[in-house]
Amino acid sequence: MKTNNKKQNLKETIRIFALGGLDEDGKNMLVVEIDQDIYIIEAGIKFPDEKESLGIEFIVQDFSYLIENQDRIAGIFITHGHDDVMGALPYLMKNIKANIYTSPLASKAIHKAFRKERITGAKIYTIKRHDNRKIGNHKVVFFPVTHAYPGTFGVAISSQQGYIVYSGEFIEDYDDLHDSYRGDFTTCTKLGNEGVLVLLQESKGAERTGHTSPNHRVEDRFARVLEQNEHNRVFISVYTQSVYRIQEIIDACIRYQRPMIFYTKELRDLIGNLEEMGFSIPHELILDPSMIKTQKTDVVVIISGQGKSLFKTLSNIANDEVEDIDFDQNDVVVIASPVIPGVEKVFKSMENDIYKEEGQILVLDKNVLSMHPSKEDLKMMIFLTKPKYYIPVKGEYRHLYMNSQIAMEMGYSPSQIILLDNGQVATFENQKLRSCSMELELHDVMIDGKENWDMAGVVLKDREILSTDGVMILAIGLDAKTKKIINGPDVQTRGLIYVKDAEYITTDVAKIMEETINEAVKNKTYENMQTRNEIRDKISKYLFKQTAKRPMVLPVILEINQ
Repeated sequence: MKTNNKKQNLKETIRIFALGGLDEDGKNMLVVEIDQDIYIIEAGIKFPDEKESLGIEFIVQDFSYLIENQDRIAGIFITHGHDDVMGALPYLMKNIKANIYTSPLASKAIHKAFRKERITGAKIYTIKRHDNRKIGNHKVVFFPVTHAYPGTFGVAISSQQGYIVYSGEFIEDYDDLHDSYRGDFTTCTKLGNEGVLVLLQESKGAERTGHTSPNHRVEDRFARVLEQNEHNRVFISVYTQSVYRIQEIIDACIRYQRPMIFYTKELRDLIGNLEEMGFSIPHELILDPSMIKTQKTDVVVIISGQGKSLFKTLSNIANDEVEDIDFDQNDVVVIASPVIPGVEKVFKSMENDIYKEEGQILVLDKNVLSMHPSKEDLKMMIFLTKPKYYIPVKGEYRHLYMNSQIAMEMGYSPSQIILLDNGQVATFENQKLRSCSMELELHDVMIDGKENWDMAGVVLKDREILSTDGVMILAIGLDAKTKKIINGPDVQTRGLIYVKDAEYITTDVAKIMEETINEAVKNKTYENMQTRNEIRDKISKYLFKQTAKRPMVLPVILEINQ
């Protein structure tokens, strides 16, 4: 008994926090610290809202804390291969060195992403079902769960105070599944019996009653589409990372002996990887993409992609802007890819384009649930693991709140349920929550597709100004020695005013520029950068007074040696 008491009182500190994914959709990253060991769970991206994008392709986490403490990172766990879970990993690995643990198919996707970003030297370890590994100073238990991506797993990290368990993105599905999708909850029961300090569970489906299964399936719905369109060419859209759904579509085509064309190279590469894992497709049903133009009936064209690009591809097909496809009014377009946040505008534009060409659209995804746990799924995991504390993660605040209410219904007190913000740290000692304080000031990192990082949001702000209030550029030439004006000012505007109706404005701003320079030279206070800033301030105030706009003002002073 004395040994047990001593073990209970060991001075071990556990800190749990998120660098993204709380009160937002995407950008998921959880951090578990046990004394000096840091464990990172997932590294996802978030797509910007339509109104906020302004050229920004996606958003990643603020990695400052991890960069400062990279020597303590024991491992990074990527539970599956979706963008909101692994999309930020290349950008993280450009700043740190750490071992990565993931599933077989996700490992292939990570290797591909690293080759694209020219990242070398990363060690990626493949997780098998029911793996137990010592990583850092602690045992880590990986357990398989059912999700839309094969090989998805949950994670349990051991500590003296009990396990810290992240259940992964999972659903309860007891049907006959391929081994790469089959979950196993016996491990969760074992963890519960051994003692779980904290359970972290995603919250996206917490508002839904019942179980997610069987309402996540589309195979029978798509089979009915094939029955009703026996002689039509069918285009079907699906996200490349929705592997479970791709396999359902293929299974329906096999059932009805419909030949298939895998339209994108990315999709063909994925099919090759799946076949290596044991998923078989009759090769006589696979047609070469070059046959799309000639095969106007019977064939199913599976078009994959990510986010906006997928729906833009469908728009281009409908508008006959794709060289290898002639769109026909008898063609049927089936949407099997849900409209995720950030793509709504592009989706509506695609619908308009297809209807204008008299095409048919069938949205297969209506009333089909995404493969995230609903209320009863979440309750089951709480019941099996019996955690002392419960932390809802991954979702907007209303999702986190509804998830917390599920734990309340199961008898947990408010003191056992922890709702965090990004950067807020829950600290545990001796199996007790000791503090829950905001410790990290985080900034979104914008990436615009050209790998320009914008920590402070300056680029994004500039784009916002340009899109709404326009720009004014003023150029003037000075003698480098005397600082006398020798040419200009030349004034150019874009998106601000119609010059013919407001010539007085260009005259006035040119005069302001001249007077500011002459005054600075006269007072012997002229300095190029300082004078440009003064010109910018004066002209900005003048333009706001005249136009009620705040354009970007760019003064240029060229000092010329004559």
